Amino acid sequence: MRHNAGVSKRSAGILLYRPDGPQVLVVHPGGPFFKNKDAGAWTLPKGEYEPDEDPKAAALREFTEETGMALPDHDLVALGEVKLRSGKVIKAWAAEGDFDVESLRSNTFDLEWPPRSGRRQTFPEVDRALWCDPTTARQKLNPAQIPFVDRLVELLR
Repeated sequence: MRHNAGVSKRSAGILLYRPDGPQVLVVHPGGPFFKNKDAGAWTLPKGEYEPDEDPKAAALREFTEETGMALPDHDLVALGEVKLRSGKVIKAWAAEGDFDVESLRSNTFDLEWPPRSGRRQTFPEVDRALWCDPTTARQKLNPAQIPFVDRLVELLR
């Protein structure tokens, strides 16, 4: 999740899963806007990429930046893309793996907070990570990202 003024229209992310269940890893965006939001606010680890950048490489980079864990790229399975109401397109891949949510180490962004205060504060891009079953993931995720969970469940059948 890059916080920049020239908002690009493409993001790439990874839905990490454990086959037992299955369970999927979702993350909660950091910063004051999402502080008290839960249902519909969570996301898969993802971020924007440039038009000339390989989306799969961007997904791997963003996963590492937002969780602190690097993934091998040879295990990724394409989950296609979804379009947000804003028009942004998110491409995602599934990867089987495990992650200790207590070890979450996210990169940070700076923001003027409170607004028009002249004070800049640093916030983590991601402040929490959670393993959950697909039903819980559908409640927590941004609604536009739910198809990624549905596609993964189909693939695992």
